[in-house]
Amino acid sequence: MAKLNVPITADTYDGPLTHEGAQARRLGAAETLRRSVMACLLWEDQFYEDGEGIAERISELASKVPIATLASLAIEAREQMHLRHVPLLLCKLLAKHHAGSHSVGDTIRRVIQRADELAEFLTIYWREKRCPLSAQVKRGLASAFTKFNAYELAKYNRPGAVKLRDVLFLCHAKPKDKAQEATWKQLIEGKLPTPDTWEVELSAGKDKRETFTRLLQEGKLGYLALLRNLRNMETAGVDHALVSQAILARKGSADRVLPFRFIAAAKAAPCFEDALDQAMTANLAQAPRLPGKTVVIIDVSGSMYNTKLSDKSDMDRALAACSLGAILREACEQPVIYATAGDDGTRIHKTALVPARRGMALVDAIYQMCNPLGGGGIFLKQVMDFVLEREREANQIVVITDEQDCGIADKDNPTLARAFGETNFLINVGSYNNGIGYGKWVHIDGWSEAIVRFIQYACGATSARALPPTGSRNRFTFITA
Repeated sequence: MAKLNVPITADTYDGPLTHEGAQARRLGAAETLRRSVMACLLWEDQFYEDGEGIAERISELASKVPIATLASLAIEAREQMHLRHVPLLLCKLLAKHHAGSHSVGDTIRRVIQRADELAEFLTIYWREKRCPLSAQVKRGLASAFTKFNAYELAKYNRPGAVKLRDVLFLCHAKPKDKAQEATWKQLIEGKLPTPDTWEVELSAGKDKRETFTRLLQEGKLGYLALLRNLRNMETAGVDHALVSQAILARKGSADRVLPFRFIAAAKAAPCFEDALDQAMTANLAQAPRLPGKTVVIIDVSGSMYNTKLSDKSDMDRALAACSLGAILREACEQPVIYATAGDDGTRIHKTALVPARRGMALVDAIYQMCNPLGGGGIFLKQVMDFVLEREREANQIVVITDEQDCGIADKDNPTLARAFGETNFLINVGSYNNGIGYGKWVHIDGWSEAIVRFIQYACGATSARALPPTGSRNRFTFITA
């Protein structure tokens, strides 16, 4: 007689699975759309899914959610997660499925925050085929156009399939005053004053050292441009103290810079690492700490560090997770940090305590554990058992991962990862269709500093009044199993 008492495997489980075969959460369209969007660099391939597939899923899901959900998600992705292209795609889908609603125009106006996004939106709008603009799309673009001054329009008036003057003609925008009317006339005639930017100056053959020095002294270099040009400044011999001062000042939209940008800047120009180290955690320096012990677990598995964030980047999701971990460490009274990955051969976890470091040194310590630990995805149950045995208790547990668990799904006796903290958070930095689906976890999707502030708020470390709008509780979706 054949043996009947055999282990239940993924083959006997009829619910959703992660790409590694573990039991996943069964989500509605809105929650699935959120996890596909909040850490998405549009049309960029990830480890398990290609960028086109993710974009197609976003498009399909957008048709299944209420207009208010879609609009708020586009705004949140732009304002809180500081993403640029996926919010524009959501605006396009909003226009497609809710053409007559005023929410379309209002959302487009709010999402477009840089002048070049006017043309970027139309490029995305016409990606499949060119078609007339709806009345609400015209209204949104026209309203957004009035937000930008002559300098901003000139800075982003670049050659391309869609030009800023094309957008102006198509949306029939009305200037808000005589000065703006004159500016738009200059745009149409190609006579806008040349913007005073580093690109223009260097293209004209100006001296790099003099150019960067002047722009820094006059406060005309945006913060992201500053971070991206640190190597150029070092090579050109710009005064080290002047550059470091600008890094620490955090002016020029520094609040929109994602944490991993500091890591990329430090890799490109190590001589400025001290200033970058301080700037990366500056926003949390005076904030109340998470009470008691906080256990942070960072996924350094193959899917986290074997795929770049974009074709043009040398950053991966493991570094994005490490940077979040370094910022989170500054928000804790008593942090304990572990790195973990699965082993493809033995199908078990490899988990290790991270040395007690801070800032860039902590990022390096975690990331250097990728190769010795790396392999398959995270084994959350085994990891939690391992950590529980060593820590016994915790006030908060935070896991940073792309949620591609390797635990075998069991329909009758689900594998449960023991969430032994008073509050337990799972931060998803991937955009995959399915993610970890068991245990008492608060799921958060995305990778901006706003996530850390939300955790502080949820744990009572920060009052609602002290939080910026980007961290308010109603801006995040709580999903508990």
